[in-house]
Amino acid sequence: MPNSTSPDCHPATDDNTVGLLAAWGRFPMVVAESLKRDGYRVCCLGVKGHADGNLARVCDEFDWVGLAKLGWASRWFASHGVQRAMMAGKIHKVNFFQPMAIWHLMPDWTTLKAFYPHFVARTSDRKDDTLLLAVVDTFARHGIEFLPATDYAPQLLIDEGVVAGRELTKAEYADVEFGWHLAKQMGQLDVGQSVCVKGQAVLAVEAVEGTDHCIARAGELCRQGGFTVVKTAKPQQDMRFDVPTVGQGTLESMARAGARVLAIEARKTILLEASSFRSAAQRLGITVVAIDPEAHSCHADRHAA
Repeated sequence: MPNSTSPDCHPATDDNTVGLLAAWGRFPMVVAESLKRDGYRVCCLGVKGHADGNLARVCDEFDWVGLAKLGWASRWFASHGVQRAMMAGKIHKVNFFQPMAIWHLMPDWTTLKAFYPHFVARTSDRKDDTLLLAVVDTFARHGIEFLPATDYAPQLLIDEGVVAGRELTKAEYADVEFGWHLAKQMGQLDVGQSVCVKGQAVLAVEAVEGTDHCIARAGELCRQGGFTVVKTAKPQQDMRFDVPTVGQGTLESMARAGARVLAIEARKTILLEASSFRSAAQRLGITVVAIDPEAHSCHADRHAA
């Protein structure tokens, strides 16, 4: 059940207390379970319309929060002794672009101040990093520091190597090289993390719709299948938010679309439930490789020279 403690109550803080701002997907649950195994007291706010209500069974304290209620969220965390927190999960950004979105979201005063330059005055852009940094900065002004979830669960970051399946063919590796360069450029522009390619031709790039929709669009355009999905961190990746994440859902989207290879960035990509992920990849006939970004960069530099 949600905790009924008033957001205006301020108990003593505790180094063992960690806040979790949970959005859509399996990632928040994996983080919460990892934190609890390590003995942390987890105070979780689930974003309405996004988070899994089962988080209430795992976390010590749980409540729901509206997408545009940063002021209330800050007070709730403070009332539960939270000084350190983390984000986990995906926000469906298409919500921001619906008709009359600001009225449907009903932002509180703190959120209005934080996002006024982006949505009202439009003197600042609405790229992912820009908006998420505004969220982090708002919490910081209320005494709550956001840290990378992977600081507490480093085992979620995938190591270099063949994660599932076989070694890449020469043609597949050429597509990975091609897609990697493009994905990094798209990331530099803060457009998206994923690119779908075949025969060194671009089928689809990820934007606000997310990776799964990007993969589906590539499948519609390439009916013969057999294409490659490349997903990388941004060159300027802030590990506190929007970290590349893959799980069984990614593989299922690829299987439906006819994709056969997934290339991800080692030590910068979160792999959810690794054992079941590998089993699913084998069952679906999908090869997954994690590329060392430093070695790949050096190889690309030599190739360009």
